Amino acid sequence: MSEQTLEKNADMANTIKCSNCSANLKFKPGTKSLVCEYCQTKNEISTAPTEVVENDYHGFLKNNSATTQQQQITVCKCTNCGASTTLPPNVTASACPYCDTPLVVQNAATCSIVKPKYLLAFHIDRNAAKEKFISWVGGLWFAPNKLKDYATHSAEKLNGVYMPYWTYDSDTNTSYTGMRGDHYYVSETYRDANGKSQTRQVRRTRWTSASGTVRKDFDDVLVCASHSLPPNLTRALEPWDLHELVEHDDRYLAGFLTESYQINIEEGFESAKEVMLDGIRVEVRRDIGGDEQQIISLNADYNNITFKHILLPLWISAYKYADKTYRFTVNARSGEVQGERPYSAWKIFFLVVSIIAVIATVIVVAQK
Repeated sequence: MSEQTLEKNADMANTIKCSNCSANLKFKPGTKSLVCEYCQTKNEISTAPTEVVENDYHGFLKNNSATTQQQQITVCKCTNCGASTTLPPNVTASACPYCDTPLVVQNAATCSIVKPKYLLAFHIDRNAAKEKFISWVGGLWFAPNKLKDYATHSAEKLNGVYMPYWTYDSDTNTSYTGMRGDHYYVSETYRDANGKSQTRQVRRTRWTSASGTVRKDFDDVLVCASHSLPPNLTRALEPWDLHELVEHDDRYLAGFLTESYQINIEEGFESAKEVMLDGIRVEVRRDIGGDEQQIISLNADYNNITFKHILLPLWISAYKYADKTYRFTVNARSGEVQGERPYSAWKIFFLVVSIIAVIATVIVVAQK
């Protein structure tokens, strides 16, 4: 990413003015205030305990935002990866934080969205994220040398982004049908290699029909509300310390980018149901009992559904290799690193050649 692009991204980031001199402030990860680099005024952020309030899911759908606050935002969608980045006023140029593609700001659109209610503030700063990124890359087998060079010099190329998420709570009651398998053993006579008669124990499974109802309650099922990163990457960044959520405050966003959601509340709940079904299947198998279980049918009812819209912090970098973009992410709370990694074809080739050479040498020596 060029210095010019970095400047554009900096212009694109959320800005907060100093209460004393009106200079732009940036939130410092791991703190509770914004200190002006010009006049040293400390701009405090409220640290009062946060009482997390859930929103009624069906009430929201019925009343069309009656239970949640809406906000007007300007969004620019990347033509390459599809990320929808929130733009502050008066931005004339920027680049996508996910793939470094220049954004066509003239095509930005204004829309109304559900305003995030809570967030986790950045805890790990850019330098700490860089060190974790370098360590992660150093452990990759067959990584191109250019990738390691990129990681070493990537501190300024890491973009701090608040990623949109939904969380869902639900009580579930599920009726099921299935089969219970109980193991038992029978004696079996056979002849060994010498023709002698032998006896051994052979396991069999006795299957019986099973049915019943299980109850399981779910709390804070997390669904990433963006298509900008592959689901396997966002899932691998978990868990998040959601018990540390704080009220949404623009001062936490100062100096960072914010992405708006692309997956709406209903679509998000469909994804949450898939996560819940995995947990329900575990309960059903436990209820069936026995040594093995087969689930034939499930009929789940979801009750007392609530949700909330939150922002979670990531450090993100995009690396291009062989005309393909690879994305790397760092959980800005825990330091967990995940990414899409390229492979060096030459390194793999030389490894294969070396293995063939070793095998050939062994064969030659053995024939002497």
